Amino acid sequence: MKVVILAGGRGTRLSEETELLPKPMVEIGGKPLIWHIMKLYSHYGFNDFIICLGYRGYMIKEYFSHYFMHMSDVTIDLSKNKTSIHITTSEPWKITLVDTGLKTMTGGRLKRVEKYVGNQAFLLTYGDGLSDIDVKKLVKFHKMNKKLATLTAIQNTGRFGVLDIGSGNKVTSFLEKPKVQGAWINGGFFVLEPGIFNFVKNDDSEVWENEPLQKLSKEGELCAYKHTGFWGCMDTLRDKISFERIWQSADAPWKVWK
Repeated sequence: MKVVILAGGRGTRLSEETELLPKPMVEIGGKPLIWHIMKLYSHYGFNDFIICLGYRGYMIKEYFSHYFMHMSDVTIDLSKNKTSIHITTSEPWKITLVDTGLKTMTGGRLKRVEKYVGNQAFLLTYGDGLSDIDVKKLVKFHKMNKKLATLTAIQNTGRFGVLDIGSGNKVTSFLEKPKVQGAWINGGFFVLEPGIFNFVKNDDSEVWENEPLQKLSKEGELCAYKHTGFWGCMDTLRDKISFERIWQSADAPWKVWK
């Protein structure tokens, strides 16, 4: 299964970092946020990535095009124009980098990578969220429920719209930021069938979280996988500092890999 990562937004509420960087390239422990996300998926055997680029997308392209050098010990002999590789730690990743537009919304970005996904189920997540979710269990849950879409629901933190989850873990409606404590919110980490593209317009202004998910919900094609473990979103500088503090503690919950 391929993994689609939405990495094109500007992240204006994290302007201290994103004035010069796309948000997925903001570092935690010296590695870009997107690297942490990809390491999670790779741990569970998902190594084929499609990254939806937008704001400063060339920086993500440059990072991965030079990834081998980033992860290696090298000696560069300028007099002989020679580079010697000593120790390298690379990844078994195949990465398709797609320019989906500078101001395109999430639904439009998803629609623009349809041809790269192909006629198969795939995974989708945001380029700013971390979790210790067991992706294999998520996929198993999706297959068992036989719906077009599964999202990961996490407990409400007060900043996001919430989900109304009915019987059979079906999402029956969305509520925009109500004052409800302990409610469930959309935490990303989707599993999707190719049929979801019928619900998404090829439109720059189409927001995946609005009309497409609303339609899937109304037609009974959206399930929620309830995750009670760690989940966090890098939305502000405060979140970035929090992630960095957790990582430096050497006990980061999203670090499920060895």
